[in-house]
Amino acid sequence: MDITIHASYLPHDDPDAALAFYRDTLGFEVRNDVGYDGMRWLTVGPVGQPGTAIVLHPPAADPGITEEERRTITEMMAKGTYAGINLATSDLDGTFERVQASDAEVVQEPTKQPYGVRDCAFRDPAGNMVRIQELP
Repeated sequence: MDITIHASYLPHDDPDAALAFYRDTLGFEVRNDVGYDGMRWLTVGPVGQPGTAIVLHPPAADPGITEEERRTITEMMAKGTYAGINLATSDLDGTFERVQASDAEVVQEPTKQPYGVRDCAFRDPAGNMVRIQELP
């Protein structure tokens, strides 16, 4: 069986702020920028990895979500407990400095974890947890 990860989804509540973080701070390329009915979906991904992407989407877009669920999602996003992603880099310290300089919310400075990885953590503009681990 040949299965790969093609796209992961993270909500955003400000497409321009999300674009600035993922494109300008993390250096991802924009693969798609689609607007519809006052909403905007952004697809970004690491340069040189065309088969892997993150779709940044408005959380209210799913017609199956109730108003109560939308409120819960909005509250969880504001607390930073709704969604997250793990990324990897060969230069954790340099990446940390670049992201920290962008005024992103630092959750954890580069740290050797008891489970064997060295990583750091930030919140993106929507509150999503972005953990970045160092490649061996």
